[in-house]
Amino acid sequence: MGARRRLSRRLGVRGAARRRRRHRETPPDPGLPEVILTWHARDKELTETGMATIARRLPSMIVQASALAWRASRADTLVTVSLNIAAGFFTAFWLLATTGVLTALFGAAPTPSRVRDALPSLALVAGAVALRAGLQAGAGWAQARLEPQVERLVELRLYEATTAVDMTALDDSDFLDDLKRAQGRGMMSAPLVVQHAVDVLTGLIGMVAAAGTLGVLHPLLLLPLLLLTAVPEGWASVRSARMRYLMMLSLIGVTRRKWILSDLMVDRRHAAEVRSFTMRGFLLDQYDRSASYQRGVELDVARRQTVVKITGDMLKGVATALVYVALGVMLWKGAVPLAVAGTAVLAIRSGQTSLVNLVFAVNRCYEEGLYFGDYVAFCAAAEERIPRRALPAAAAESRERLPDDFACIRVRDVTFTYPEAKTPSLRGVSLSLRKGEVVALVGENGSGKTTLAKIMAGLYDPDAGEVRWDEVPLAKVDPQDVWERIAVIAQEYTHWPMTARQNITMGRGREHADGDDEDPAMLGAARASGADEVVEDLAHKYGTLLDRRFKGGAELSGGQWQRLAVARGFFRDAPLLICDEPTAALDARAEHQLFERIRTHADGRTVLLITHRLASVRYADRIYVLEHGEVTEEGDHASLMARDGLYADLYSLQAAAYGAQDPAVDHAVDPRAQAG
Repeated sequence: MGARRRLSRRLGVRGAARRRRRHRETPPDPGLPEVILTWHARDKELTETGMATIARRLPSMIVQASALAWRASRADTLVTVSLNIAAGFFTAFWLLATTGVLTALFGAAPTPSRVRDALPSLALVAGAVALRAGLQAGAGWAQARLEPQVERLVELRLYEATTAVDMTALDDSDFLDDLKRAQGRGMMSAPLVVQHAVDVLTGLIGMVAAAGTLGVLHPLLLLPLLLLTAVPEGWASVRSARMRYLMMLSLIGVTRRKWILSDLMVDRRHAAEVRSFTMRGFLLDQYDRSASYQRGVELDVARRQTVVKITGDMLKGVATALVYVALGVMLWKGAVPLAVAGTAVLAIRSGQTSLVNLVFAVNRCYEEGLYFGDYVAFCAAAEERIPRRALPAAAAESRERLPDDFACIRVRDVTFTYPEAKTPSLRGVSLSLRKGEVVALVGENGSGKTTLAKIMAGLYDPDAGEVRWDEVPLAKVDPQDVWERIAVIAQEYTHWPMTARQNITMGRGREHADGDDEDPAMLGAARASGADEVVEDLAHKYGTLLDRRFKGGAELSGGQWQRLAVARGFFRDAPLLICDEPTAALDARAEHQLFERIRTHADGRTVLLITHRLASVRYADRIYVLEHGEVTEEGDHASLMARDGLYADLYSLQAAAYGAQDPAVDHAVDPRAQAG
């Protein structure tokens, strides 16, 4: 038995080794959904771009980077550029001063005299080198200060635009794709394109310093030697970068698959199902297949890059040998003194380093510039989709102000179509809400109820028709002015990873969000919604962080989160309360309790109620029935039941299904009767 076990283990090991070899040889099969990886979105373009194209487009990218740095910090930009230029000057100065040192050392006088004669030039060299080092350190410090300021600038621009765009933009798939690219690689590329633009400047200055030194020493003979030694290494750098781009392009699908698999294995949302369906082994095997294939490709590219580097180094060695031969011939013929030849060697080596750095910086600046261009284009497009009336620069005379309260909200002939949709969501809808009324929108899924509520709240602009608060059209009002006068209790609400206090008071000023637990308005909203019962069980009461991912954070159930969302709506104390399917995830008893709380709180306010549970709308002042984006029925509960249309059909179906077992049906009361 023991021998069999050992044999089985050996066979198992060999089988595993065979599987690993097979995984390395076989790319992963498709089978997971596509995910846009913005990090590699431009790889194909990069592989097809030649040096001529880069040279043609690079100046505009440098200008873009300079403008961005200038907006981020004029002082740090000036310091960075000025100190780099000054450092280049002292590079040329110390190279030329070296000629004086070598001339003195190679003279015919006794050695002590030669050393004494070299001391002044040596002091100049030492001073120039020290000054150059200090200037480079200062330029590095200014550049390090500049980068976080650039990051802040580009982040603010993106988020200022995306939080202000018309909401239809967020329903546009092309806009969302552009946003993904801009927010990912595009935004990260902004500080990098500035950094590499500075590196291009530094490399160029170093090249000019070396070339200028050689031009002073012997312009006709020594400058070609600099190019002869620098070109092989520059070729190797460009060739290696092209291989890297091609590799990333070939691995886009594999990288995407690994990204999805890693998310499935580590994200908390999937943890229970991964375990209960014993998915661990399957996911690990799939990940190993992808990783093995990727490793094989990367090792192959590393081998080929090594060959290119060796080839470049060999060509550089040949070129360097030719340089020394040329210098030897020039010395033999008396074309240059020995001291000048020694300085030329130093200048050529300095120029080699600067050229290699320049080629690398140009490649990276161009690459990051493409992604930064995506960011710039997106921000410009997003800013064009901000409603003109919402811009700070909008003329005050073109805006109108809403009344602090309203007598009536009127919707007239409103039509609306979502981006890329084939049919309108709303078709010529008209209705009205008067102050203090409870108005209900009912209808089947997709009938346009939520879309209509968003248009009435100023979140969407209609394609045709208008919404007026009293006599003021929303199309002429700053959207922020509308949103200050509404409170929304929605079906889909955000679980804000903040404290319980902030979850209730957010949007009403820092004095509330950062206040204490005795804020009367907050406590009143919490009591009215039942959120106070939730908070009472939390470790730090209203100061408890509601996110288990952080230390000391708490996790709430769906019903508890719902109470906080209702408290948030109550806290706003707005004249219009919109309740959009606020109880969709609740059982009948919890739903009945929530509607009772909403009815009590809504006393005197105007309520727009959207719900599938028709028992909750029986005592609404007016009920509008929507069907395929049109209002097909209007009236109170009794008149709609007498009409025997869609409303009566839906209500009868629900009543038959629940009967007296449904507290919402059995105990629903008139909110006006409750109020007294």
